[in-house]
Amino acid sequence: MSKEKTLKPSKELPLGFVDRQEKELLIRDFVISNIKEIMVKYGFQYLETPSFEYTDSIGKFLPDKDRPGEGVFSFKDENKWLSLRYDLTAPLARYIAKNYLEIPKPFKRYQLGTVWRNEKPGPGRYREFLQFDADYVGTKNLQADAELCVLISEILEKCGLDKVDYTVKISSRKFTDKLFEELKINSQKQILAILRALDKIDRLGWEEAKKLLGEGRKDKSGDYTKGAELKDNQIKIIGDALKNKTANSEDIEEIIKIFKAYNFKNYQFDPSVIRGLEYYTGPIFEVNLNFEVKNLKGKAIQFGSIGGGGRYDNLVNNFGNFDCPATGISIGLDRLVYALMQKKDFKIKSIRPIMICVFDNNKIKEYINILSKLRNSNISSEIYPGEGKLKKQMEYANKIGSPAVILYGEDEIKLGKVTLKNLKTGNESSIKIEDLANEIKKLL
Repeated sequence: MSKEKTLKPSKELPLGFVDRQEKELLIRDFVISNIKEIMVKYGFQYLETPSFEYTDSIGKFLPDKDRPGEGVFSFKDENKWLSLRYDLTAPLARYIAKNYLEIPKPFKRYQLGTVWRNEKPGPGRYREFLQFDADYVGTKNLQADAELCVLISEILEKCGLDKVDYTVKISSRKFTDKLFEELKINSQKQILAILRALDKIDRLGWEEAKKLLGEGRKDKSGDYTKGAELKDNQIKIIGDALKNKTANSEDIEEIIKIFKAYNFKNYQFDPSVIRGLEYYTGPIFEVNLNFEVKNLKGKAIQFGSIGGGGRYDNLVNNFGNFDCPATGISIGLDRLVYALMQKKDFKIKSIRPIMICVFDNNKIKEYINILSKLRNSNISSEIYPGEGKLKKQMEYANKIGSPAVILYGEDEIKLGKVTLKNLKTGNESSIKIEDLANEIKKLL
């Protein structure tokens, strides 16, 4: 009788998800600390909303409706559908509607949180990623839109980029509204398909985006996306309009005027900036990097923007009769960190512990006494946590990058001292326990 075969779980990750190592996480922490410092300086309030929302609270404005699940990860709970948030804007709109009478208006909030998108992953594009948002809610004043571009610029430069490394591109949905009027397109479904096609120009190029404006496009994997079904002459009109680099809408002209007052010059009017989500109503902006980004194989990739945003004056109104114009900007932090790591050599020091070697398990009290003295002096330290003789302990210390080990065997106990071995130089020194913390600080 044959034994039933036991299936082992896969050690591989689903597509679009990634394990992140300490170096990347420390750089991300550095970016986050800079963001928080700047947001406090600009007078924003910190807010956190839950990862899950009712699907009908966020379901009207989804990033990729052509895929199963309509762009979000969902499940049914007590006859109501819940979805993991795909951005931080829709949950903010729900929060504003729920707390409309209590919050000040304008309301300035920033948030850092993980978002999930049930979309096809690509280079530097994940199904789960950390996002930063800053929003002004309850104002039509275009000073808010302009300041969002200025503060994003300050964040990027504080994180190590120069002005030549990035450009804030601006446009307006009023530009596309006029275009749809000229083309006599009224169907909201078709308008959304056009917007999503145009939003992919930066990543796919015009020739591939044209296919999405027409009958449709098959990508390299064979997946087919239905197009917006425009005629050739309509696509030509759109193409010609995108080449126009003159800002001829009042909202963009007003923002440029405010930019001048800030002495902010690192922007560019670009009508090809579209933003794929349909809730935008006015000025829109996108942050693009101007340097080459490579994938893990060292090949240059079409990286696209690291974030953007715009004005969404009607989103809160979906939850009731709320007059609550708003504008906001988002940055994909994981994408930003991925690019920053290629541009800048971060001198972020990874702190590894000093390790106390174990010679005799009966001496654990003495080891803990040494450990307590080090930790009370704020020195990262540990007693060897595994099992094995000195050779194995030294292999562990070298593998984790420990700067030094402490030897406290029979000879050291007789002398009333410890031996401190510097693992970078190999030098050993005999030190009194009461002097140990100060000596370790010298080599760190």
